[in-house]
Amino acid sequence: MRKYFFIIIFFILSSNVFSASEELKNKIYKNIRCIVCQGQSIYESNSDFAIDLKKLISKKLENGENEKQIYEFLISRYGDWIVYNPGLNINSLALWLLPLIIFITGGFLIFRLNSKKKK
Repeated sequence: MRKYFFIIIFFILSSNVFSASEELKNKIYKNIRCIVCQGQSIYESNSDFAIDLKKLISKKLENGENEKQIYEFLISRYGDWIVYNPGLNINSLALWLLPLIIFITGGFLIFRLNSKKKK
């Protein structure tokens, strides 16, 4: 009876580890853009590029690399464009701040012009 208990516990624990790694793998697949199929992730794509990238990511996960290391490798090889959520860096900072700066400057100019007309 004890023997079966340990076997059951082993299978339960191994299935949880397997599902966690599958979830991580699918999360990475969904966040990587397929270069061949514009607008699709490699999770959705069946192109040769997507299949090769899936194999590469699976191999890297089996070798113990984490999600951040995989993203860093792919970004260094293909650029920020390959990741759907590249994060904040110097290049994207201007894209985020420029509309805000334009909005604030425009509001300031409108305020100044209205205050001059009232005087």
